[in-house]
Amino acid sequence: MKHIPRKRFGQHFLSDRGIIEDIVQAIHPQPGQVMVEIGPGLAALTQPLVERLGNLTVIELDRDLAVRLREHPQLAVIESDVLKVDFSQLFKDKGAKLRVVGNLPYNISTPILFHLLEFVDVIEDQHFMLQKEVIDRMVAKPATSDYGRLSVMLQWRYAMENVLFVPPESFDPPPRVNSAVVRMVPRLDPAAVNVKRLSEIVQVAFSQRRKLLRHTLGRWLEEKQMGGTFDVQRRAEEVPVDEYIALALRA
Repeated sequence: MKHIPRKRFGQHFLSDRGIIEDIVQAIHPQPGQVMVEIGPGLAALTQPLVERLGNLTVIELDRDLAVRLREHPQLAVIESDVLKVDFSQLFKDKGAKLRVVGNLPYNISTPILFHLLEFVDVIEDQHFMLQKEVIDRMVAKPATSDYGRLSVMLQWRYAMENVLFVPPESFDPPPRVNSAVVRMVPRLDPAAVNVKRLSEIVQVAFSQRRKLLRHTLGRWLEEKQMGGTFDVQRRAEEVPVDEYIALALRA
């Protein structure tokens, strides 16, 4: 029986075998590695992954798909909203870091990325298919139009690269946007910042990105009595990640 993609879950199922093989090669799964797949759908990526790994844990919200996936003897199925999954508890007994992969639902991709930030210490790497414009923002350099809150918050914690372009016709049904695959590797020695404080600083800075920072972050810094050497005669997009981190460390 054919599964009808559900709009409320943002379902677009990968169907291009060539692209699937390219993604698997980019992930480079090895036997025995501990891997979790978010949103396996019709198992297009799941099957070649589990063939190489031996076993695979998948997280699927769609009840009908979860029932199908449970029929596979090498899959452990977690039927849940991924935003409610505690990744630090998944393989606590194995003492191994997780590799996380998935074709993330485009309507909640950013919340998923921020949710996973909470568990980055137990993650070895992440490979996600996302809307290309989201990945462009994730890997953007300062002084570009794509550079923003997402760039700063993720680049602080991950080294990232866009590894593969995926056109709409690779899916059923085809989405209205281009997709891509991003590789995210947690940094080994990130600055020990207060995440909430860094997030607050970045949010204030980019709240009016066309204005000079003296109108936004400058006022915030004065209120916190943190004025001084930070140059507020710039726009938010001109400030490198390291400078935002340095501010958060002072706060």
